[in-house]
Amino acid sequence: MAQAVSANRLELLQIADAVAREKSIEREIVLDAMAEAIQKAARSRYGAENEIRARIDPKTGEIRLVRLLEVVEQVENDATEVDLKGAQRRNPAARVGDLIEDELPPVDFGRIAAQTAKQVIVQKVRDAERERQFEEYKDRIGEIVHGQVKRAEYGNVVVDLGRGEAIVRRDELLPRETFRTGDRIRAYIYDVRREQRGPQIFLSRSHPQFMAKLFAQEVPEIYDGIIEVKSVARDPGSRAKIAVFSNDNSIDPVGACVGMRGSRVQAVVNELQGEKIDIIEWSQDPATFIVNALAPAEVAKVVLDEDAERIEVVVPDDQLSLAIGRRGQNVRLASQLTGWDIDILTEAEESERRQAEFVQRSGAFMEALDVDEVIAQLLASEGFASVEEVAYVPVDEIAEIEGFDEETAQEIQNRALDAIDKQNEEYDKRRKELGVEDGLREVQNVTAAMLVAFGENDVKTVEDLAGCVPDDLLGWVENTGGERKRMPGMLEGFDLSAEDAENMIMEARVKVGWITQEELDAMRAPAEEEADEDGEGAEEGAEAAEGAASEEGEA
Repeated sequence: MAQAVSANRLELLQIADAVAREKSIEREIVLDAMAEAIQKAARSRYGAENEIRARIDPKTGEIRLVRLLEVVEQVENDATEVDLKGAQRRNPAARVGDLIEDELPPVDFGRIAAQTAKQVIVQKVRDAERERQFEEYKDRIGEIVHGQVKRAEYGNVVVDLGRGEAIVRRDELLPRETFRTGDRIRAYIYDVRREQRGPQIFLSRSHPQFMAKLFAQEVPEIYDGIIEVKSVARDPGSRAKIAVFSNDNSIDPVGACVGMRGSRVQAVVNELQGEKIDIIEWSQDPATFIVNALAPAEVAKVVLDEDAERIEVVVPDDQLSLAIGRRGQNVRLASQLTGWDIDILTEAEESERRQAEFVQRSGAFMEALDVDEVIAQLLASEGFASVEEVAYVPVDEIAEIEGFDEETAQEIQNRALDAIDKQNEEYDKRRKELGVEDGLREVQNVTAAMLVAFGENDVKTVEDLAGCVPDDLLGWVENTGGERKRMPGMLEGFDLSAEDAENMIMEARVKVGWITQEELDAMRAPAEEEADEDGEGAEEGAEAAEGAASEEGEA
């Protein structure tokens, strides 16, 4: 009998070792699961009201069953309590409130109890396996993994990673790409989540970073950090653009990524089912970067709007279709790569637009200043864009225009000031109709036209303005389905910088008492110091350049 018992104990430990190895979890976890299963079965044998604990010796496999009893003055439930006298017979040091152990004889489990124990062990081991899988993969987001296709269901591919299972959803595969059971697959881990049915590992082959990681595997300079992948834009399975930058001036980043006779880029193209890849040199200068990103199209001219992160690109007429690309693909990918909205015009379209702007400005000057067409066109051709510019520039600048004298310049400026006053009266009348309070006029840089725009957007008090953020005033860009969409702000078209918008809002917050002027000054101080340091650095650089030039001249 003793031999049978010892054999059972040995078998228990062997089972625990086998399960731990197979599931890649700790042996202690398996033994704890077994102990919990035994105590659950023991409870059904001795009664659920008993507080039973099972312990398995990890060296011998011996099972001990004990019942926990609380030491009390007066016993009310003898299944869970023992009086002080009875407790001290077992342990002289026992005190009221202590827990003492009452040894129980081994249990001969019935079929139902054994089945329950098995279910507990299976569940505990599965939970431990899931936890191990989550802990192992949660820090591997951003890696490329290899696996074998286990099954394909409803277009999704389930992948066996060896120590876990992952899924590639249909929209994360390349178009027209199919996998069969047993195929090898390489993919990018983009998310690991705890879910009801256990941890889920999500893989992707269409993610932009999948291509970046493939280049890191093929190009040693990227892996070593000499070349950086700054950004990636993909139209999966069709075309992609990748921006690279070299930290070593002696290494050409584009050439390193292309490789000898295109071997490196070809390896990535083959993995991505023939996806065409444009490798572009990244530049700190947005205009240069955007021109590079529009390759292979040639660009004649660019006009940047840095606050709105928008750029206007002028291309020769014969380059328009190349710049836009099939179904707008080239310009869309360039926009995703650079983070800028890109408007493409031909030279002819730009010329037409400039002509239309010239006619529109001339007409505005004729109407507002009551001057003839010749004078209005002279003002427009000299670069005056609005009546406000004419009103507030020094009179000498207007007098310098050919055919104008000082008296004419003064008269034109007076008419401009009168036109602005008349316009402001109309704005003020409209502002009052909209219910915009007078206090908003006292906020610095807020004009009469802005007050009307505020009223039309339901900003009617200083407190309303204080509750805004710069994006509310200037507008913002949203990414929806890979497309960048410009959302207009309430002061769109007022030529307001991000700093101007923030200053307006912060001044409104001071006026309503949300912050004090001292707090605002303290917040601004570090930014001003940084700007001063940048300015000093630039001056020092200029001085050094001048010194070097003068030395060269002397030499």
